[in-house]
Amino acid sequence: MTEYLSPQEWQAVSLSLQVALWATLLSLPLGILVAHALARWQFPGKSLLNGVVHLPLILPPVVTGYLLLIGFGRRGPIGALLEEYCGLVLAFRWTGAVLAAAIMAFPLMVRAIRLAIEAVDPKLEAAAATLGANRLRVFATITLPLILPGILAGAVLGFAKAMGEFGATITFVSNIPGQTQTLPSAVYAFLQVPGGEGQAMRLVIVAIAISMGALLLSEWLARVVARRIGAKEG
Repeated sequence: MTEYLSPQEWQAVSLSLQVALWATLLSLPLGILVAHALARWQFPGKSLLNGVVHLPLILPPVVTGYLLLIGFGRRGPIGALLEEYCGLVLAFRWTGAVLAAAIMAFPLMVRAIRLAIEAVDPKLEAAAATLGANRLRVFATITLPLILPGILAGAVLGFAKAMGEFGATITFVSNIPGQTQTLPSAVYAFLQVPGGEGQAMRLVIVAIAISMGALLLSEWLARVVARRIGAKEG
């Protein structure tokens, strides 16, 4: 890989993997919670929550990035608090790329997990509840094992979306080589330079290889989990 890519290209690939991985890991617990709430709970404002969750899919990514810049920039209400009390700066830093990627990937993750939860027969959960299990125990022992393939699918979708995120990321953290330049940003930058098509194509091939590898891994893990669930039920 290091012989195939130049140092700048390798930095872009490495940063994209880092951003996508952190975006997926940090958003997955919240994604499971929100998906479960939308699938199983009844509460005021449920439709509003569903709309907010899916808003990044509807808004132009540049608009999402601009909103992040307003809210999480160093002068933004949330960004100023994070810098003052936590020493965390998001705008024009790789940490901001993680936030932008997580927000853009979140709707796809939630949707996949929600569909998996809705496919679970509520009677199974009700039966466990009648035996004295509380909601957390029912979820941990009944629902969670059954939705593991959906969680894996949601995680892979989120990872793939985070890897390919461009509009919100470049608006919020810019395109600084070695600092915030992700793989899509590097492809864009190379295409703006005469003779940069070769470098862009190398990164495109790497992006395709990573995405296909993640997809195949997800399919394999889903089959393994499904077989284990089937064996336990049998």
